[in-house]
Amino acid sequence: MMYYLHRLSAHFIGFNVFFYVTFRAIAAAVTAFLVTLVFGSFIIRKLVALKLGQPVRAAAEVHRLAELHGGKQGTPTMGGVLIIGAVLISSLLWARLDNRFVWLVLFSMVYLGALGFADDYLKVTKRKSEGISSRFKLVFQIVLAAIVTGVFLTSPLLEVQARALYVPFIKAPVIANMAWFTFVFFALVIVGSSNAVNLTDGLDGLAAGCTITVAFAYALLAYAAGNFRIAEYLQVPFYSFAGELTVVCAALVGAGLGFLWFNCYPARVFMGDTGSLAIGGMLGVVAICCKQELLLIVVGGVFVIEALSVILQVISFKATGRRIFVMSPLHHHFELTGWKENTVIVRFWILSIIFALLGLATLKLR
Repeated sequence: MMYYLHRLSAHFIGFNVFFYVTFRAIAAAVTAFLVTLVFGSFIIRKLVALKLGQPVRAAAEVHRLAELHGGKQGTPTMGGVLIIGAVLISSLLWARLDNRFVWLVLFSMVYLGALGFADDYLKVTKRKSEGISSRFKLVFQIVLAAIVTGVFLTSPLLEVQARALYVPFIKAPVIANMAWFTFVFFALVIVGSSNAVNLTDGLDGLAAGCTITVAFAYALLAYAAGNFRIAEYLQVPFYSFAGELTVVCAALVGAGLGFLWFNCYPARVFMGDTGSLAIGGMLGVVAICCKQELLLIVVGGVFVIEALSVILQVISFKATGRRIFVMSPLHHHFELTGWKENTVIVRFWILSIIFALLGLATLKLR
C-alpha cells in the first residue's frame, strides 16, 4: 500500500524512497515489531481471560521433564495469532499488493495458522497435549503444496524454473525438469519446514529466536533472487517477483523480535501450533519462491536437527527398542542431561546464527 506513495515523488521531494525494497523492508520490520509490542499485552490478557492455557504433557517416559516444565502449566498459548497478525498488517502496508508471491506466502501463513489454531484449540479444550491427528495435518499440508504447485505450473512466467532443481554450490540446475515430481518436492519442503519449526517450539523463545535468523537470511536471499544484477553476479535463479518477499521476511523478523519480548524466558505466552506451523510453512513457501529450497536445510539447521532427532529416535526405538537420546526433540535431551533451559535456548540461537551465515556463504561458493 505504502509502495504507491512513490508516485508522489514527481510532485514532492522524498517520496521516491517508497519505491525501494530495502526501505520498505526496514519499515516492515519496525512496523511488525511495534504491532506485536503494542498489542502483545492485550492479546495475552485475552488469552488468559479465555482460559486458553498450555497443557503440559505428563511425560510418562521421562517424569523429570514434567517436573521441569510443570510451572508452565496454564501459560496462554495460541500466541502465534500475534505473529500472524503483525506480519499480515506490516506486509499489506509495505509490500506491493500486485505481487503474486506476496499473496501466496501470506495465504500459506494464514492457511497453516488456521490449522495450528484448530490444533491448539482442541488441546486446550481437551486438556491434553494431543490435538488434531498427524494424518489430518499432513493432508492439509499436502493440499497447500498442491495449491503452491498449481500457482507455479499454471503460469508461463514461473513454470520453467519451478520445475528445475537447484543445489547449493552448483550454478546450473541439477535437474532441469522435475515434471510430476515438482509437486512431491514442494510437498516435502512445506511439510518438512512446517513440522520442523513445530518440533522446535518446546522451550521459551527457542523457535522464535531461530525464526528471526532464518527469516533474516531469506530476506537477503529473496532480495538477491529479485534483483537481476545481483542474481546474475551470484549465479542464482532470478525471479522478478521474489524481491518483494524481502519485505514479508523482514516483517517476520520484526514480528519475531516483538513476540520474543513476551516469549523469552520465563515466557508469558507461547506461540503454539498456531505460530509454529504458520512460520514453518511460510518459510518453506518463501524458499520455493526464491528457488533456494535445499538451502533451507542449511539456513534452518537447528530446525532440521530437531526434526532429525525425532525421526532417529522413533526409528531406533522401533528397530531396537532403545532410544538414542534421553528424550526427543533434541532440546529436551540436553535439558534432561543437566543443561539449564536458558543455556539450551541461547546455545541453539547461536547455532541458528552460524547456520544462517553458512547458508549465505554458499552464495559465493559456486
